[in-house]
Amino acid sequence: MNLLRRSLTATLLFAAPFAHAHLDGSKPDATPITHPVLAIQETESSAQRDARMEWWREARFGMFIHWGLYSIPAGTWNGQRTTHIGEWIMNDLSIPVADYKALAPQFNPTGFSAHDIVALAKSAGMKYIVITAKHHDGFAMYDSKVDPFNIVAATPFKRDPLRELAEECRKQGVKLGFYYSQAQDWTAPGGAAAVTGNHDPKTGHWDKAQEGSFDDYLRNKAIPQMEELLDNYKEYPVVVWFDTPKEMTPERAAEVVKVLNRHPNLIWNNRLGGTYEGDTETPEQYIPAQGFPGRDWESCMTINDTWGFKSYDTNFKSTETLLRNLIDIASKGGNYLLNIGPDSHGIVPAPEAERLQQMGQWLKVNGEAIYGTSATIFDTPTGTFSATEKGHNGQPKFIPTWNWRSTTTPTRVYVEILTWPKGSFHVDKMPRKVTSAYLLADPAHKPLKVTQNGDSLDVQLPSRALDPIATVLVLNTSK
Repeated sequence: MNLLRRSLTATLLFAAPFAHAHLDGSKPDATPITHPVLAIQETESSAQRDARMEWWREARFGMFIHWGLYSIPAGTWNGQRTTHIGEWIMNDLSIPVADYKALAPQFNPTGFSAHDIVALAKSAGMKYIVITAKHHDGFAMYDSKVDPFNIVAATPFKRDPLRELAEECRKQGVKLGFYYSQAQDWTAPGGAAAVTGNHDPKTGHWDKAQEGSFDDYLRNKAIPQMEELLDNYKEYPVVVWFDTPKEMTPERAAEVVKVLNRHPNLIWNNRLGGTYEGDTETPEQYIPAQGFPGRDWESCMTINDTWGFKSYDTNFKSTETLLRNLIDIASKGGNYLLNIGPDSHGIVPAPEAERLQQMGQWLKVNGEAIYGTSATIFDTPTGTFSATEKGHNGQPKFIPTWNWRSTTTPTRVYVEILTWPKGSFHVDKMPRKVTSAYLLADPAHKPLKVTQNGDSLDVQLPSRALDPIATVLVLNTSK
């Protein structure tokens, strides 16, 4: 993760001329691009795309899992704490390849339970899971025959967590996707690396063991491992999540696209590189002010400040903040991919599990206002742009307000009220005719008084909210 590292940005701009703006959440360059191999997105019809993306668009909420060898140091190496995210510790502290690989014999996460993690996702109201099959450290979290640096061959655990998760996802009705670091690989000769400190300014390497040909790495490790992941888990993965496409030219990315095209129902993101757009925009750690009109998109975010487990990162976001994020994202037509970082035993930190379960309680009551909905039909601002603070891409920072948000279906408008108004809910312009209204958390669905004069709408509300975080007002409508 952490695509926006300054050291990596310049390389991304050089390697994929239109990719960087696309990757960090701004508009992609509209210049037409001819690819060496056409991706499915460039050949399918609109109807075919809609059918392929249907489940994903309805899901709205997914679980990201960052888990690997980096959970053993948990942010500390030889007494030094990293100031960065946990899964980047090898790069940030320039750990030699041999020393990092020596973590594998210590990795025995006997507390891992695929059943419990899938059950946690389900109880949270999450519809899909994306787990790190191989992160930038090059360690495969599955039974790879391509390279022995993996959880089955190199550790005393000897189990394939991805296979166990796939089995549980089938049983529990949750979809499964795999994250794969196609470019960065800090332990494979020739793998890409981000420039940090005194790393080689061209390759990013800091250890002679990393030297080699990137094309050989791509041909002999990355692409064969992607084939394993796509071929060996039956109907999974339904999503492939790429990241940090350093060195991924159009020609190199085309070799990956050849593999992806064999799986016509697959959904993959905009981080492959080589100017391929993929299916989804991936704003990281923020929610774009207007979403991405006309594009499928997914905000990936952490519960605390790290993706991979760090023992001392206790800066957990509140359940209120997490639910507001979900509502805000859904109101703009996006998905929320919320991360957990299991520890070296395979256990999900308790504060993360507790917050997910609390989110699930809200969704049990109010889920119909999130799942299968479209973006708001109102043009009411949801915040303002700061005159002094800078946000992503150096643009003015968007400061959200938390009064209400809205999601839509063909016959209903849902208003997620975050700050309870006095007396009534009012909008100056209501694009549809409202036929009736009630509160979703009211078991009786008692009708509320609706007054619609011209464009304006008022709905009389009870004196108190039914939920301390967000109470959903349902507006039944006709066009």
